[in-house]
Amino acid sequence: MFSNRQSKPQNRIDSLVGAGTRIEGDVHFTGGLRVDGEIKGSVIADSSKPSTLVLSEQARVEGEVRVTHFVVNGTVTGPVYVADYLELQSKAKVTGDVHYRTLEIQLGAIVEGKLIHLAEAEDKVVAFKIGTAES
Repeated sequence: MFSNRQSKPQNRIDSLVGAGTRIEGDVHFTGGLRVDGEIKGSVIADSSKPSTLVLSEQARVEGEVRVTHFVVNGTVTGPVYVADYLELQSKAKVTGDVHYRTLEIQLGAIVEGKLIHLAEAEDKVVAFKIGTAES
């Protein structure tokens, strides 16, 4: 009944974007990344390996985020794609559509956009393809 499909979150941080640091351009990473500064560009993890992105309360990302596990307590402006687990902590603010498989939202977190459950989105795609094939 219960699926064990989720990969284990990274417990260690391999990279850090420190407070006061601003990156302009896309960031590609593997493993664990913690952001305390600002990134103006997409933040994309290697999809073939488990990854964790942590945004602290003062962190800002302006761009697309694609990661396995995502813990947000800062600000994201752009679409978010989380393959497994998304945690929106109390100071989180996301402006953009959020695609997730498992979601935890704490009191005070804000999402200005659609919440799209990945399993439901996949079901709709399959249903559409089946409907098209039968026509």
